[in-house]
Amino acid sequence: ATRESAFVHAIASAGVAFAVTRSCAEGSANICGCDTRHKGSPGEGWKWGGCSEDVEFGTTVSREFADARENRPDARSAMNRHNNEAGRTSIIELMHLKCKCHGLSGSCEVKTCWWSQPDFRVIGDYLKDKYDSASEMVVEKHRESRGWVETLRPKYNFFKAPTEKDLVYYENSPNFCEPNPETGSFGTRDRICNVTSHGIDGCDLLCCGRGHNTRTEKRKEKCHCIFHWCCYVRCQECIRVYDVHTCK
Repeated sequence: ATRESAFVHAIASAGVAFAVTRSCAEGSANICGCDTRHKGSPGEGWKWGGCSEDVEFGTTVSREFADARENRPDARSAMNRHNNEAGRTSIIELMHLKCKCHGLSGSCEVKTCWWSQPDFRVIGDYLKDKYDSASEMVVEKHRESRGWVETLRPKYNFFKAPTEKDLVYYENSPNFCEPNPETGSFGTRDRICNVTSHGIDGCDLLCCGRGHNTRTEKRKEKCHCIFHWCCYVRCQECIRVYDVHTCK
């Protein structure tokens, strides 16, 4: 029940919703299609058109699929359900308008607009930020008519309580510095690190205090590129020397 598990559940649940929603819009699924529930105009000189992606249908399928086994009255199921929903919510949060211009000679007299999901990489980056700021919880037991039920509450009252958009966890992560086949950790030895960064990719944190090695590496790169009319680019090939830092 670590923050890594929280991220995995969130991004897997988001992936199901994303794939179903995209399939509906592309017409490869015959039980769904485009979202036609728009109200009003998206703006002056605009009109709804194209195929708005039906994220509501995609998240419903994901909820039925990803949450199917999370019906136990224990803390882990409560955590998984919360993080699954946070993954699905991320797509709804990141939906955006796409528009196409129509008019003579490339003018934009009318814009046709539709709702679209972002690239999945954007969703992954968004959930990675949620992983970094995940809320630590504690488990509480309550007696109900069906028996003992476990729920989660924030461990620290002086932090803002997590919303449905945030990830939650209640167990500390294992030590990923050293290889451990039980947790699936490969350790951080020989990992490339950034010597100038104070973040998680920096040599101080990533190398777990063991220090790092530095070697020089020659790389062939295109350089002095010139555009020739019309229409190609011609480049020279340069050899550049880089410092590469790896964890001890």
